[in-house]
Amino acid sequence: MSIPVEIENLATEVDNRGPGYLLTSGADGRPHTIELTFTVGGAVLRARSGKSSARNIDDRPLVALLWPPMEPGGYSLIVDGEALIEGDGDNRTVVITATHAILHRPAASGGNDCKTV
Repeated sequence: MSIPVEIENLATEVDNRGPGYLLTSGADGRPHTIELTFTVGGAVLRARSGKSSARNIDDRPLVALLWPPMEPGGYSLIVDGEALIEGDGDNRTVVITATHAILHRPAASGGNDCKTV
């Protein structure tokens, strides 16, 4: 089951959940995942970035963010976005403009009962 999240409500969802996961793609197509704490202003999320994530974002700026459910049977928050890196070295920041967000969980009977959103 998927429920759309309006971008203007994204800050509330993120603040309630704490750290989330940034998923980028490496040059070989493999996913790279890192846990980060994001600040949110409107559609823009910011966090410190490691060098692998920064390198991936420089080459492939489309990213996904994931916050797992807060309780069994709860909803995950999934955000799609376009990222860029500001600064360098220890002052690297990933800046993500969210383009789509949903709350998602499997159907109670297993599988999924998702509707296209």
